Amino acid sequence: MNSENKLKMCLLVGTFSLSVFSASENKVQAAGIKNGEEGFKQYCAACHPNGGNVLKPTKNIVKNTLEKNGIKTANDIVKLMRKPSGEMTAFDEKTLPENDAKKIADYVIKTFK
Repeated sequence: MNSENKLKMCLLVGTFSLSVFSASENKVQAAGIKNGEEGFKQYCAACHPNGGNVLKPTKNIVKNTLEKNGIKTANDIVKLMRKPSGEMTAFDEKTLPENDAKKIADYVIKTFK
C-alpha cells in the first residue's frame, strides 16, 4: 500500500472514529476511558498499530524513537497529542480529556519499549 493510500485509510478511520465518538460524546465524557489500552485502541491504534506508524514508519511510538525525537515522558506525549506535527490528528481537551490523554500516554510509555 503506497503512502497516499495509507494516508487516505488513516484519515477515513480517524474520521469514522471521530464521528462515532461525537455521536456518543456525552456518554463517553461522563464515563471517561477505563484505561490507557482502551483509549489507545479508540484514538491511536488505527495509525499506530502495535506501536508502529502507518504513514511514517520511521516515526513510530517505540521508546527509542520517541526519545530520539525529544519525547521522554507521558506529559511529552500528551503535548504531542494536543499539538502534533505532520499528518497526526490533534486531540484537544474537549475531544480527549486530560485524564484520559494521560492514561493513554502512560500506556504508550509502558507498552512500546
